[in-house]
This record gives sequence, C-alpha cells and structure tokens, in this order.
Amino acid sequence: MPPFHISRRALTVALSACLVAIPALAQDRGTKAEAQAMVEAALAHLKKVGNEQALKDFTSDKANWTKKDLYVFLADLEGKMLAHGANDKLVGRNLSNLKDSTGKAFVQEMISVAKKGSGWVDYEWADPLTKKVEGKTSFIKAVPGTDTFVAVGIYR
Repeated sequence: MPPFHISRRALTVALSACLVAIPALAQDRGTKAEAQAMVEAALAHLKKVGNEQALKDFTSDKANWTKKDLYVFLADLEGKMLAHGANDKLVGRNLSNLKDSTGKAFVQEMISVAKKGSGWVDYEWADPLTKKVEGKTSFIKAVPGTDTFVAVGIYR
C-alpha cells in the first residue's frame, strides 16, 4: 500500500464535512435584503429612543444591532463616524479622507449617496468574522431631518 493512501470512506467523510461547512459559512453572511431591513430598523430605533441612546445602542448593543456579519454604522455628512457596530475605536473620528485598499475614497462616495437619499456603495473593508479585507457593499440611507446617514453592509 502506498504511504499516502486514503480510503474511500475517509475521502467520503472529508468531502461530506466540506459540504456541511459551506452552507454554514453562507448562513454567517448577510444579504442585501437583510442589510436594507437593518437600516430601516435603525431608522425606526433612532426615531423611537432618540439620537443619543440610539448611537450608544448601535455601537455597544451587539445582541440587537449585530447579526451575522451585519452591523449598523452611522456618520455625519462631514465624514465623522458617530456609531460603529464592529469597531468602537472609529467613533468620533473623521473618516472623510479614508480610502480602501484599492485607493477608493469610499466615505466620500457614501456622503454623496446620502445627500441623494439612499443607495449602495462598493469598497474593500475588513470582515469582522474573518478579519480579512474583502469586497463589501453598504446600503446608505440619509436620516431624515439631519445631516447624518445610517448604513449596513454585506460582504460580497
């Protein structure tokens, strides 16, 4: 028998494990519909509890505002991060000049989209689950009557 022989049974078990893991990873990923629904829920929460409490909740209340790889972030139209569900160290920082790994000034694009009302912005960002920089698209929506926008992104 060759030293690297793998039985058919071992190969079947290994392949079965891989097939089980793939759907599990997919279940950890948010969808565009889920991102949009989370933005709408965040807007309703802002209206219900007020700006100060909602900003704290979006940053700290992981049980309610972090689902799978989705999280809420909120910024003003100058690029200052007001809440960030994945990285509280970004809160209070002006990110208007931030560029992704491809050189794209994505925060500026988010601001432009927010000024128009709503839309999607593509960029590269670190996935909170894998810690790797991956393609991301975020749904941006202006908060009515303010100079802020709320967003939730999905990894592509």
